[in-house]
Amino acid sequence: MRPPATPRERSVPEPAPGPEATDGSHRAAPTPPDAPETADGTGATSDPAPRAAQEPPTPATSPEPPTTVSRKQAAKAAATSPDPTTGRSPQSPTATATQPPTATATQPPTATASDPVTAASQESAATASEEASVRPGRAATARAHHPTAREPSTTPAPTTPEPSGSAPEPPVTDLSDLAPAAWPARAAAAWPALPLLVALALWVYATRHTDVSALDDFGLVSALHPTFWAGLAVLTAGFWFTVRDRRRPGAWSLAYVLVLLVMERATQALLYPTPLYAWAWKHDAVIDHLLTSGGLQGADRLGDMAVYDQWPGFFAAQAALVRLLGVDNAAMYMAWWPLVSSILLLLPLLLIYRTFTEDRRLIWTAVWLFCVGNWVGQDYFSPQSVAFALHLGVLAVVLRRYGRSGGPHGRQGQAVWTVLLSVLVTAIVVSHQLTPGMLVVTLVALALTRRYRDWVPAVTTVVIFLAWCLTAALPFLSAAMPDMIRSIGDIGANVETGYGTTPTGTGAVATSWAARLLSGSVLLLALAGVVRQRVLRHRALPLLLVAAAPLPMFAASSYGSEMIFRVLMFMLPGAAFFAAAALLPKVRTLAADAAARDTAPPSPATRARPRRVPLPALSRPRFGVWVPLLVLLAGTLAFVPSYSGKDRVNYFPPREVALVQQLFDQAPDDSLVVAANRNYPLAYEQYWRVDHYWFLDDDRRHVDEIVRDPATVLARDMAAVEPPARAYFLLTRGQTANSEMNGQLDRAQLDRIRESVASSPAFELVAENDGGVLYVLTPAS
Repeated sequence: MRPPATPRERSVPEPAPGPEATDGSHRAAPTPPDAPETADGTGATSDPAPRAAQEPPTPATSPEPPTTVSRKQAAKAAATSPDPTTGRSPQSPTATATQPPTATATQPPTATASDPVTAASQESAATASEEASVRPGRAATARAHHPTAREPSTTPAPTTPEPSGSAPEPPVTDLSDLAPAAWPARAAAAWPALPLLVALALWVYATRHTDVSALDDFGLVSALHPTFWAGLAVLTAGFWFTVRDRRRPGAWSLAYVLVLLVMERATQALLYPTPLYAWAWKHDAVIDHLLTSGGLQGADRLGDMAVYDQWPGFFAAQAALVRLLGVDNAAMYMAWWPLVSSILLLLPLLLIYRTFTEDRRLIWTAVWLFCVGNWVGQDYFSPQSVAFALHLGVLAVVLRRYGRSGGPHGRQGQAVWTVLLSVLVTAIVVSHQLTPGMLVVTLVALALTRRYRDWVPAVTTVVIFLAWCLTAALPFLSAAMPDMIRSIGDIGANVETGYGTTPTGTGAVATSWAARLLSGSVLLLALAGVVRQRVLRHRALPLLLVAAAPLPMFAASSYGSEMIFRVLMFMLPGAAFFAAAALLPKVRTLAADAAARDTAPPSPATRARPRRVPLPALSRPRFGVWVPLLVLLAGTLAFVPSYSGKDRVNYFPPREVALVQQLFDQAPDDSLVVAANRNYPLAYEQYWRVDHYWFLDDDRRHVDEIVRDPATVLARDMAAVEPPARAYFLLTRGQTANSEMNGQLDRAQLDRIRESVASSPAFELVAENDGGVLYVLTPAS
């Protein structure tokens, strides 16, 4: 038997175990039968001598002077150390078993070195029982997590077994004995919140330090504070590293997408005191007409504006919303419509993508690319913004419920979905002219596949579309049908930009190329995704058809030189999905996962109780991680000039709005407003009683006549107005910006027209400010 260690011997560090100890060949001495078990059930005690054999070597220090505590620990170590020859403890089991449990608590601490077991038991029993009542199980748990933690030499661990047979708890004597804190794990789980908060803070700072009073040809791009770009970069990086981690819930990705939409679509609403887009002001005038007239009117009363009364779905809904909110007009909230309409697209888009995959990386990356690729600007206050969301809703219903395996209740279940489909299609047909045509070609393309060979959605859409065209919309279609028939098949004329829509100037050309490169990059990425992800070519073929189906519309009509932009917008949902696949490693599809589950034989453990397979940890960032991040970042930054690069044209300062409002407040019925173009606020205000003439929309020969002799030609064109009606000439800042940036007339030519009118006795100045000038033709003229 080993003699009891002296205090000086205990102060010398134990030698470190050799290399052979790392492979488990040398194990600790067997545990005595009466030793209490720890939390991990190994039966290890808090004996300092065996623990020292497992600790790494420590630097030799001068031995501390012997103390009473160290003598007790030495005696305890000698008493509890097993005999190397027999493997038994020197303490007699009989003596331990016959000793009453309460003897150590009542016996006075008068033990000497000759009775080490009794002295250690008496001094530590009270501490152990008191510590166990305060921190049950904490010390044992800490030892299980920190097997190499060094025991302090101040308080010995109890060795007396509990009377009830449970394992005694060793006292907590050091911070290393505590269980690890939970906050590091929580912080690691919530780290995606940090880029979100940083990006939002940078965005808020940028909006408070951006001046839009003097926009140049680059629009909002040159006016934005640099912190805005930094916020977009932080947001994109945070999204990419969050979406790549499969262990992150989808709520984080949704939060990133929502913040992206806020930074993209809400920035203009916060910076500009008035709504953007002359077309948005036009739609507000249509709503005002419905509210004042109380019904729909034809071309005999409204002329060309009767087309809006023949597709009144959006305007009637907005008129009801204006009355419900109790506001004066839709201009009170239409500045926020781009954000609202973009959020409306998220639900149908997620339903479409989840039809083919449960890979959250692919789904949310596709949603991100869709948001940054949708620069066309059709999300403003317009019928097509709502019709596009309904279009995606119809596709979601068809893809999820009309496939070969769709419809959980068979034909009876599909009847319910057909009713819902009819409601959505009717809302589209009565609201917009082009969207039903795009929907028909897409549904026909889906019906040609084996999986979606169900003609009910396509036939339903065609029947509702024709029913509306042959009844309510017949007056407009009968007048426009000859031109529509002539444009069929003329692809070159349908895709080229017309007069007055050609970007002119450094800023306009740069922002235009940024938009083209952005759309081209998304389409090229989609092509790369089709080639790279072979499984998607077969499993997600319907989305490939959704992306390709709008292409034949190039041969149908030019749609006012806007067909190319509308085709890009309707191709984007499918193209974004395959573009996201090009940025990711091997992706999964629902069909592939189902096939793998069917072919793989289930194990007995799987049949008994399904277990969640732990997701693999993220690998270290490599070349394949940073390149997609840079591509995603470039697309996100390119969205800003593509979407906001023409804000000099689309923004109308408050003084310009006040000038135009003054015109309509004093204009009598049947008056005429002559302007260079229609790019000014309230351009269609009270269109049912005031006529408009935009001379830049006329043929080029007449425009040249106006440029040569502005006052004479304009006075001649305005002389047909009979009193008490008046003829007004209006030239504003927005008209000048639109004419310069779209290749109509430059600033020098417009200034010459303005000076000629100002110096002519045939015109009288009515109002003037930094937003524009307003003249009226004198009665004598």
